Amino acid sequence: MWKPSERIKHRIEDTFWPTPSEAEQSLLFSPIKMGKTLSLEQRTWVPAMVPWRATEAGEITPELLAWYGRFAQGRPGAIVVEATGIRDIPSGPLLRIGHSRFLKGLEQLVATIHEQSNGHTRVLIQLIDFLRIRRRPGREKFLNQFLKVTSAHRQNLARCLSDDSLLEATENVVRTHLLAAESTLLDEVLSRRELESLRFGLRERVTDMEQEHIRNLPQVLPELFAQAAVRAQSAGFDGVELHYAHAYTMASFLSRHNTRDDAYGGSREQRVRLPLEVYSAVRNAVGSDYCVGARYLCDEIIEGGNDVDDATWFGVEFARAGMDYLSLSTGGKFEDAKQPKVGWAAYPYTGQSGYECMPTVISDAVGPFGRQIPKQARIRAAIRGAEFDTPIVVAGGIHSFEQAESILQCGHGDIVAAARQSIADPDWFRKVQLGQGQSIRRCLFTNYCEALDQKHKQVTGQLWDKESLDEPGLLMSTDGKRRLTAPK
Repeated sequence: MWKPSERIKHRIEDTFWPTPSEAEQSLLFSPIKMGKTLSLEQRTWVPAMVPWRATEAGEITPELLAWYGRFAQGRPGAIVVEATGIRDIPSGPLLRIGHSRFLKGLEQLVATIHEQSNGHTRVLIQLIDFLRIRRRPGREKFLNQFLKVTSAHRQNLARCLSDDSLLEATENVVRTHLLAAESTLLDEVLSRRELESLRFGLRERVTDMEQEHIRNLPQVLPELFAQAAVRAQSAGFDGVELHYAHAYTMASFLSRHNTRDDAYGGSREQRVRLPLEVYSAVRNAVGSDYCVGARYLCDEIIEGGNDVDDATWFGVEFARAGMDYLSLSTGGKFEDAKQPKVGWAAYPYTGQSGYECMPTVISDAVGPFGRQIPKQARIRAAIRGAEFDTPIVVAGGIHSFEQAESILQCGHGDIVAAARQSIADPDWFRKVQLGQGQSIRRCLFTNYCEALDQKHKQVTGQLWDKESLDEPGLLMSTDGKRRLTAPK
């Protein structure tokens, strides 16, 4: 992952933990309503995280049920189930909701969370669409199999090598020259996108208008999201979260990098058009009483990308459209991802945008704890200024009651989400509420869990995954070295 130049190591500071009476009187443990019918008992939130526990077919597993059941035992106000694919296509060990055959497993997941929380936790599911991304190929494989030789390659070779005979060269001759070429020559002969496909792996963009399926995304996606939302409603989820964040399709439509030449790219008004059409289709499909929210970025943190001003404008438009809540995140983009190894796909959390999404204790002077809250507070203020009361879920380095309560008391957010601290101790919200704050296992913010995610390994917590490995009935990682759920 990208590292800041200052390289200051921040301590996990001592903090105030409330008594049960103080917790009861806090904003954090007060109820909040989202939309017409959904109420949370408290303003605590476990956001969507991919734990790599689904089957290759996108089905629920016992390991996945145990993962979410363990969070539910801590009784947060809400749990958002991981990014779940809306298409019925292979996507590796990621959950899917693109067909009715997934409903039985999803119903079991909902029942598990409600049961393990004794009915105290509401459960939503995050719906995602993503475009194709390929693993980085070896040089020989790319030049022999993936590269489509064109007249542009012949012209560039002829110019660079001062050999006009190459203008009529056969495909094999062109490939032979390219295979023998130095990187500097490839830089001159291949296009920018071809070089990217060689060095990072092919990645589709919403701006690839020469491809019919990309041109047709605005016609296809609203119905796909709507059908997925209906399945989620049928499975018993308390609501759905539209994934408009990070490196994926809907976030790419919102981005300033979206220069499509149709009615869905260019200006803010056109970039927000498809996200609003998706929301409208979902709303029409599930009805006005069902909770529908979205997660999107307060800042893309990439050159030429959206900043907080864009995010503020989008937030007001989403609130105006009637979304029941907005959950804010940061960065996590492909545009600044580091080059993957051959055989691996690019990972959108390795550049600065990824760091700002999940900062570590090795940070700059600002530090990792709540560093994006000022931007998120600006978005909430603008939405309130436009006279909308849409609940705003804030996130980023949240790790103590004192910090979370301050955010709420200052009006910077309405609900507080904590991902890494919830992995470190799934019971931490419950412990705070019961006056047991001193027993909380506090996250070290080293991103041990994120490193596992980057390698597509089952995500576990650094503070507990080697503890009590002889516990009867323990679910273990595929390598047999780590427990998959935190001890109680």
